[in-house]
Amino acid sequence: MADQQPASTQAARKQAGDRAEAQGAGVADARRDQMLAAAARLIAERGFSDTRIADVAERIGSSPALVIYYFGTKDSLLTEALRWSERSFYAAVEEMLQRTATVEKRLDTLVAWCLPDSDELPSDWGLWFDLWVQAFRHPEVKKDRADLDQQWRDLVGRVVRDAVDSGEIEPVDVELFTITWAALLDGLVVQIALDDPRVDRALARRVALEVAHRELGLD
Repeated sequence: MADQQPASTQAARKQAGDRAEAQGAGVADARRDQMLAAAARLIAERGFSDTRIADVAERIGSSPALVIYYFGTKDSLLTEALRWSERSFYAAVEEMLQRTATVEKRLDTLVAWCLPDSDELPSDWGLWFDLWVQAFRHPEVKKDRADLDQQWRDLVGRVVRDAVDSGEIEPVDVELFTITWAALLDGLVVQIALDDPRVDRALARRVALEVAHRELGLD
């Protein structure tokens, strides 16, 4: 019968194993982020239909098999790339909410970020457009689209509920407002992206804010 190892040796080996496992997970997470960053850039540049898994792999010096190992399908890669690109947006929103007190200023900032005053289209718009197209035809993508849209509605709803709870505005139907306002912003984004001759960025921001102020009693 083999001698039993001292408890201290067993503990040390377990700690070493835990560290190795954590390091391995960290490497995997970093590799996954590399793939998502590459996918987000490529889809924004070329569009979803003209981006192959092999292109993503080539961009980061990997193999298509490894990309498939992480994401399974190209549709899954698209939705995860959009989630990855949205992380920085929501992190910035959290910081903004901490330093911005009034609902009016919070809504002003959200509109400015959603409809930026720049000649270049935000890269994540292309990801959203491609996601909508895929969700129209693929049931599995529909759920991902719904989850991502709900994340945005939840954020808007939180801003409005905070204002109601603080007494800054009168009680309103928060769910109805969030659905209406989110849909309005989506439509304005599409008009700008398609270069509608009658809807420029300044008008889009004005429409979004006027509707919000009217519905929330901020006029």
